[in-house]
Amino acid sequence: MEPRVKKPHSLVSPLVVLAATALLASGCGGDSAASTPKPSGAPAGSASAGSADAVTIDDFAFSPKTLTVTAGKKITVTNDDDTAHTTTADDGSSFDTGPIDPGSSATISVPQAGSFAYHCTIHPFMTATIVAK
Repeated sequence: MEPRVKKPHSLVSPLVVLAATALLASGCGGDSAASTPKPSGAPAGSASAGSADAVTIDDFAFSPKTLTVTAGKKITVTNDDDTAHTTTADDGSSFDTGPIDPGSSATISVPQAGSFAYHCTIHPFMTATIVAK
């Protein structure tokens, strides 16, 4: 009769359970980028902090809703949203940033005095106005 080889108790199963538990526990806080609140920036209806000639995109809206600038002045458009947006003049020719990725900025200018309604071509319900003097 052959000697019986005693098999050691398997540690694989408890280790798998432990590793899975650790992964689940570390993931309970979620993605830090998704759960971290965005800085509030400027109050609604005003230009972004640090620049009077700026537009911020956040929560599928342009802020400020109406921006008054000097004609020819550069305007920085910053996308603080979680998806790409455009800043496109309704007249189709005054300015168009093309898609601005989340966390990115683009620069536009309005060369002459006037009121320029604009929108996001990706999300047409997003609208605002630049008034150049």
